[in-house]
Amino acid sequence: MKLLIVGASGGTGRTVVDRALKEGHEVSGFCRRPPRVPHHPRLRWIVGDAMDGRSLASAVAGHEAVIVTLGIAENPLWVRLFGPARTASDVRSVGTRNVVEAMQEHGLRRLIVLTSYGVGDTRPRLRWQERLFFSIVLAPQIRDTERQTDVVQASDLDWVLVQPVHLTDALDDSPPLISLQGDTGAMTVSRRSVARFMTQALGDDRFLRRTASLSGALRRPQLDAMATDLAATIAKR
Repeated sequence: MKLLIVGASGGTGRTVVDRALKEGHEVSGFCRRPPRVPHHPRLRWIVGDAMDGRSLASAVAGHEAVIVTLGIAENPLWVRLFGPARTASDVRSVGTRNVVEAMQEHGLRRLIVLTSYGVGDTRPRLRWQERLFFSIVLAPQIRDTERQTDVVQASDLDWVLVQPVHLTDALDDSPPLISLQGDTGAMTVSRRSVARFMTQALGDDRFLRRTASLSGALRRPQLDAMATDLAATIAKR
């Protein structure tokens, strides 16, 4: 598949690039500053700004699907106090809107978007510590992520929203626990596991126009219960 990854220079974006190449996709990484990585025959970098609709429209042309991993990589406390230094504060919502419009212009359908657990319907499921952190430190970023979610859900595309819990750089790339109802296992999940799901979702119609919560491994009884709930939810569609 000819795949465009928007926000490809961030931690999760780079991990998705690696996973997509491993699975045989032809990958274009869209970002402002391409990272220094070894040359790969199926990888090319497109330099551009997600805040620029024309730049994205040009990048989307010729691809078959888009994965969005936009975000602000700076220290969240610094961002809360002083604002982001290098990235627009509304990069998630505006950048994703530009992606949606570019896809509609060029006739693309499949869109996978990384958001965050605790946005939308999963907000009440946060632990008190996370609610406090969200309300004090991450409030502006969460509001923009909620706007991003609204943009995706209002579109007519074949979208999948991906809500991971706390991301880690662990080497584990096993399948994450997946819930369409906001249930979670461990409250950490590796970027590699998330990338594995995001590339899976490119060709898995079970998750179309759904929000998938991703979390880490559980003990076997809890895992069996979540698998049963997921199967039941999918069967009702």
